[in-house]
Amino acid sequence: MNVIFSVIFIASLAVMAIIAPDKLLSSLLGGAERSAKMALTLFCIYAVWMGVSRLAEKSGLSKQAARALKPLSRKLFKTENEAASENLAMNLSCNLLGIGGAATPYAVKAIGELEKDGNERAQKLLFVINATSIQIIPSTVMALRTSAGSAAAFDTFLPSLICTVFSTAVAVFLFLSWRAAWQKFKRKSKKKKAGRA
Repeated sequence: MNVIFSVIFIASLAVMAIIAPDKLLSSLLGGAERSAKMALTLFCIYAVWMGVSRLAEKSGLSKQAARALKPLSRKLFKTENEAASENLAMNLSCNLLGIGGAATPYAVKAIGELEKDGNERAQKLLFVINATSIQIIPSTVMALRTSAGSAAAFDTFLPSLICTVFSTAVAVFLFLSWRAAWQKFKRKSKKKKAGRA
């Protein structure tokens, strides 16, 4: 990715140096300023939500959330691992609040626990769900829009909810369908090989 971004940056600089050399320096400085401002805004958002999630963990709320989501975890991820269930619950709740950056550490921990159990299906499914992630409250987007001076920062609520529910449902359906078809294909291949032997 670094190589790709470097190539794009250098190509953009070259084009701008030819087309509008007088605006090159001001564009670079303006872009750097906006990037720093956005990074600071995101830092503040994640600091707050990471603090909240840490408090939830310390107070035992995450364990209660894990218990509440345990039937879903068992059915969807097919795991009995308590640590994995707790991290899955925290990951899902962070994604529901629209703070994907805060959800990532829990996903990493959950993947580690699922790997111990050899639950490859659950690892892949977690990746699919995190890539699409249902967002009840798109808090990161709302905070960024507010910091950019949007007059209606919360207008993204309903469209975001509809899009993320739809994308997650489709992604999970496609993953489970593909996996079932692949398992069926593998079984047929094994039977054919056994019949030839």
